[in-house]
Amino acid sequence: MVLWIVVGIAAIVVLWLIATYNRLVRLSVRADEAWRNIDTLLRKRADLIPNLVETVRGYASHEREVFERVTEARSASLKARTPREQGEADNFLRETLKSLFAVVENYPELKANENFLSLQRSLEELEEEIARSRRYYNAVVRDLNTAIRTFPTNVVAGFFGIRPREFYELPSEEMREPPKVSFSR
Repeated sequence: MVLWIVVGIAAIVVLWLIATYNRLVRLSVRADEAWRNIDTLLRKRADLIPNLVETVRGYASHEREVFERVTEARSASLKARTPREQGEADNFLRETLKSLFAVVENYPELKANENFLSLQRSLEELEEEIARSRRYYNAVVRDLNTAIRTFPTNVVAGFFGIRPREFYELPSEEMREPPKVSFSR
């Protein structure tokens, strides 16, 4: 009788370990998949940027510094591997794209160009998709990290070497502060 109780308890513990391990693996795979989706979208955006730059360059060829910064930011975005690196590169790219669109404001005929408008719409759609994917990735990472840090799941995670993931967040405090506006020259 006691042997059956011990065997029953051991079976329950083994089944719990298997279920817990499988849950952690599923969350880890979902986090990997979510990151790959973000990476794919970021590459699509990076592929769109040269077309956008060339369209603007046709109208504003003397704005060389802006084009160089956008190209540099695009390159940094493609080289980023971790969520932290990607967040920093994303921040830099967003700032340089703002300066590119500021140049566009000086060229009404460019703002009316169908090719430019199409590229701009595509970029806006990609940015929205990236934001959605970033939220999904962070939600999956939150679930994984919570599971890894709670007892008794943390014992299983530690035993199998499953580690918490980084969130994809904006790295600098300046993105959280409101912009400073000055009309003085």
